[in-house]
Amino acid sequence: MGLGEGTQALRLARAGHQVTGLENDPALLDVVRDALEREPEGIRERFKLVPGTGQDTGVHFLPGTFDVVLCHGVLMEARDPESTLAGLARVLDAGGLLSLVIRNEAARAMRPGLDGDWDAAQAALNAAHAATADDRAFRLEGLTSLLQRIGTPLDRWYGVDVFSSRPAEDGTDDERALVAEALAGRTDPYRSVAALLHLCGVRG
Repeated sequence: MGLGEGTQALRLARAGHQVTGLENDPALLDVVRDALEREPEGIRERFKLVPGTGQDTGVHFLPGTFDVVLCHGVLMEARDPESTLAGLARVLDAGGLLSLVIRNEAARAMRPGLDGDWDAAQAALNAAHAATADDRAFRLEGLTSLLQRIGTPLDRWYGVDVFSSRPAEDGTDDERALVAEALAGRTDPYRSVAALLHLCGVRG
């Protein structure tokens, strides 16, 4: 859901998976179509494009259609996150994985504070600004409860961008940064203050 430019979906198709990409933006759909044209025929055959949003899963797919549903970085833009997630859970087969990447409400002040943007850090700490669709974030506790209610209880979760989302300018620290991020994203208390959270729910 929320195919974007298709980067993750194309990786899955290249790895041999059957992939369905749901995307509502016509311009992004054109980008993915162009990318698919450059792929071998076998990959193109494994890739299905569907125009639509997370609210449209009941229109396009039967219950239990998929083994895995990815919703990475798009729940923040959903008109109704709860009904969107319920729709995604509905199309998962028993034992299927619902993979979410969301902005971490509990860590709003971390990045501006580390960057020295004290006005933004204080605003986040005081919850003085009203969230919009562009900056909507979620708390782990709330999503854990929601995942339980829709039948995909939380199985495991990780922090993403614990230390920084910016790569080293010369590229020399990239590998070390990835190793450190991967370890911190699995370790308390560091994962709790990551900019993003990766939640994995499993369909009962």
